[in-house]
Amino acid sequence: MDIGESLFLLVLTLDATVRVATPLILAALAGLIVERAGVIDIGLEGKMLGAAFAAATVAAVTGSAWLGLLMALVVSVLLALLHGFACITHKGNQIVSGVAINIMVSGLTALLGVAWFARGGQTPPLSDEARFGAVTLPGAEALADVPLIGAIYSELLSGHNVLVYVAFLTVPFVWWLVYRTRFGLRLRATGENPAAVDTAGISVERMRFLALVCCGILCGLAGAYLSTGHSASFIRDMTAGKGYIALAAMIFGKWRPVPVLLACLLFGFLDAVAVRLQGVALPMVGEVPVQFVQALPYILTVVLLAGFIGQAIAPRASGIPYVKER
Repeated sequence: MDIGESLFLLVLTLDATVRVATPLILAALAGLIVERAGVIDIGLEGKMLGAAFAAATVAAVTGSAWLGLLMALVVSVLLALLHGFACITHKGNQIVSGVAINIMVSGLTALLGVAWFARGGQTPPLSDEARFGAVTLPGAEALADVPLIGAIYSELLSGHNVLVYVAFLTVPFVWWLVYRTRFGLRLRATGENPAAVDTAGISVERMRFLALVCCGILCGLAGAYLSTGHSASFIRDMTAGKGYIALAAMIFGKWRPVPVLLACLLFGFLDAVAVRLQGVALPMVGEVPVQFVQALPYILTVVLLAGFIGQAIAPRASGIPYVKER
């Protein structure tokens, strides 16, 4: 394999990295916003899965990817509000509430999928009109034959669907929202010192519910991408732990948008490399077992969550229900 082919293979791997990392970026930013407000949300997985099912179901019935996206947002926000009702309004355990949502959605999507479509929990394959198609950037076709630069522009930067671009644009938006707006200042204060926020006359519950709504919107985008952008239907449990990987990326990025983006790209790169390594014989190693290659992203998740990333300090009030002093 010459240098040109190697560079082209690298570009294709990075292109796959971008596609795989997209739902992780959206979900990790969702977790960042809600944890900045002092709420732990293990239910990212469930919200993504529910949104993916809702998007694919509505898109299959109506033939519109945009109506599917709208329903995905509605379902995800409702699940986020359910989490808030349990752990903010009624001061329930946030971990238990998040896990309960994950379990409930996993069973409910499978049950409804079988009842509505009789396909073993899957939705019917989506037509091209019911999916988010690739967006070709200006000049991509003209530059396609230019060595290296053409491959980077036409393969890596162009040819993704609109939700991929939305995910990457969300990173600077969340940075601006958290660090450069009054809402962001109140959000961070709610996660660090809710008593001070309450003393200033700002409702802690309201701020946390607003954070959960933002979380629901981002998880809805991630779920819709999985079933109507990256894939062409809903498959039972298609999130496959991506919500938990997004949590690991959020912790790895220490609750800051740009490091979170880099962590998600790292996970996406490992997943993309895992696909490339299947069936490939490495020098002095031989053929790498497929199971080991597929497990690489999850192994890294366990390693990071075990504390091998240095000190990662969560917001001080994270996971602690706020009880207003009377």
